[in-house]
Parts: sequence; C-alpha cells; structure tokens
Amino acid sequence: MPAATGGFSRRRAILVSLGCGWAGYGSLGILANPRSGTVQLLDDITRWVPITFLGWLWVASGLVAILAGLAVRCPRIQAAGYSALATLAGLWAAAFTIAIPSDATASGSACIWVSIAIAVVLVAGMDDPLPPHLRKARAWT
Repeated sequence: MPAATGGFSRRRAILVSLGCGWAGYGSLGILANPRSGTVQLLDDITRWVPITFLGWLWVASGLVAILAGLAVRCPRIQAAGYSALATLAGLWAAAFTIAIPSDATASGSACIWVSIAIAVVLVAGMDDPLPPHLRKARAWT
C-alpha cells in the first residue's frame, strides 16, 4: 500500500518519533527539571527569551511534528513538522556553538545538536521508498 494512502512511511515515523522526543525534552528536560549547566550555556538565548517559553516551544514543535507525522493523506504538511524539528535543533546548535569560547564543555553539545539539525534537514529531503507493486523488477545477470 503506498505511503500516501495510509501505508507505512519512514518519513512520517521519523516525524512522530522525533516529535515525541522533542515534546519530552521540552516538558521533562526543560520545564520540569532544567539542568543548570544547560541553562547556563544557553545564556545567549535566555537573556532575551525565558527558559520556560523555550520549554513550551520544544513541546509545541514536538506536537507539530507528531501531528504532521500522523497526517496520512496530507504529505505536504510534513514540511511543517520537519521545519519545527530543524529550527529548534539549529537554535540549540547555534547557542552551544556560541558558548564554546566561554565554556569548552559546550563543544560536545554543539557537535550533537549540529549533527541532529543536519540529519533532520537531510531526512526531510528524502522520499519514502515506492511500494512493492510500483517498483521495477530486478533483472539478475
């Protein structure tokens, strides 16, 4: 069954799984129990935007990604989900990269968030594989 008509879609599965991770990180990792080191390293952002707002932003973007992944008959909505995921990963990547000169421990977080942001953007541009009945038969030589 094709992905556009309700079959399994890896792109939608990634949206739902990362969306759950984003919502969980926002609610549990930022709102309920923000780590002092993370908050300190995000000082360049939190001087303008409160950490609680950022936590709710993570939860909201996670929910956008989940809803985009669950929207079976509307594949174009996936762009909103991937944009929500990549934007916050990119924001965290930028904040930790900026914090490296003042605290070298930010380099590990910067590397992880940069690679996550790049991976989300790369997956957003991929197509789901065609369903078996639409694939060409392989000729063995």
